[in-house]
Amino acid sequence: MNIPEITPTDVKARLDSGDKPTLLDVRQPEEVEIASIEGALCIPMNAVPWRLDEMDQEGEIVVFCHHGSRSAQVAQLLSMRGFKNLKNMTGGIDAWAVTVDSSIPRYQFDGYTAQKLPGQK
Repeated sequence: MNIPEITPTDVKARLDSGDKPTLLDVRQPEEVEIASIEGALCIPMNAVPWRLDEMDQEGEIVVFCHHGSRSAQVAQLLSMRGFKNLKNMTGGIDAWAVTVDSSIPRYQFDGYTAQKLPGQK
């Protein structure tokens, strides 16, 4: 099943208009510590299968990660577990930092450690 994608600017516009999809952040805690979106539900990718009860199976869920690959995998998993209204945020929090909120630091993540990019506050 193909999961629909949504851009960070479209997510922001929907939030600003009063829509309240669940923003599911599937990055690791050290990534969230550097950069986060206020109000997001943070569940690391590897913990999602054990924490399904924390999400509304019928509600809209926008899944995001650093660049969009891990979130696409999690959205597929959620779809296979019966979740219906899923979207993957293209470009992840990195694209959010570039297009929506430049106050959010950009960083690199090698799968083990996260480090802010040079020049980030």
